Amino acid sequence: MDIYKRIEVFAGLGKVLSLAAAEQSFEPLRAEGLDADSFSESFNRTKDVNAWFTDESIFKMLYSLGVSLNREDIERWAGMYEIAPDLQQKTVAVVMAGNIPAVGFHDFLSVLMSGHKVLAKLSSDDPYLIPAIADVLIEMEPAFAGMIDFTEDTISGFDAVIATGSNNTARYFDYYFGRYPHIIRKNRNALAVLSGNETKDELRALGDDIFMYYGLGCRNVSKFLVPRDFDFKDFFEAIQDFSMVLDHHKYNNNYDYNKSIFLVNGDPHFDNGFLLLKEGAGMTSPVSVLHYERYDSLEQVDAIIKDESDNIQCVISTDKRLMGSIPPGTGQYPKLWDYADGVDTMEFLLSI
Repeated sequence: MDIYKRIEVFAGLGKVLSLAAAEQSFEPLRAEGLDADSFSESFNRTKDVNAWFTDESIFKMLYSLGVSLNREDIERWAGMYEIAPDLQQKTVAVVMAGNIPAVGFHDFLSVLMSGHKVLAKLSSDDPYLIPAIADVLIEMEPAFAGMIDFTEDTISGFDAVIATGSNNTARYFDYYFGRYPHIIRKNRNALAVLSGNETKDELRALGDDIFMYYGLGCRNVSKFLVPRDFDFKDFFEAIQDFSMVLDHHKYNNNYDYNKSIFLVNGDPHFDNGFLLLKEGAGMTSPVSVLHYERYDSLEQVDAIIKDESDNIQCVISTDKRLMGSIPPGTGQYPKLWDYADGVDTMEFLLSI
């Protein structure tokens, strides 16, 4: 199967996933002669095994995947590399995280697009979604069947590794996989830089970057940088529609717990009834909490970004002076070439 066929099949997959997500129905799969019932079963089993994965969260992820897999972007992405038709095929183990639905899909996609075989170690928090997507892919092109394998057990028989986890698990990954060609990822989050000149719509869009997947993703905003005299009143008003996150019992429990800790400790904070803002330098924040830090100049912002570069997945801002920043509302819709941790996965795969 050549690269042109792989592009065609993944573009077809993107179309059917985006339609299913937009309609919040699996009938678009059925209309293409695909097994909608099996996909629906995997969808429901996913919700049973992980309470964070709601209908809304899973459909949003499927939509994000579908939108990214448009033919134009796939061709542009593939065109950035020399993907040789006679590539010596290797088996690449992909150790997947389970913090948000189908979070390992981009690695899965990259391995297959490069021409290698993928051996995916599934997270116990998300064991069904990517295999369900793989089944659709194989229905569309049976040649993929020989390139895809899944396991929940110890992985073996691989030539290279891509592993994603926490800062703690990364140490184990380094120990076990250090002798193989590897990419090992740790905790990261998004940083939002506000100027105070944002419109209500821009602040509202920032709510998506904060609350989508209940803030559990590496591209979710965990910290703000705001001007010294910034008033959070307009921000709180703009994100009021996101108060529905409290309807999720796990988010609600986190909010109640963190609020009680702040009150008991006498920690100064802002509270709008469903989100807590606490001043602090750390990038990582608990569910329902955002850290913020005040700045006096763009030079100070640049210095903070540089110091935290190993902990930042992306920078979200309306300030075009911040090189590489993306607009509010786009954090969870990365392009195919927006690589996690800034490490070019495809370049790595083509080098092994």
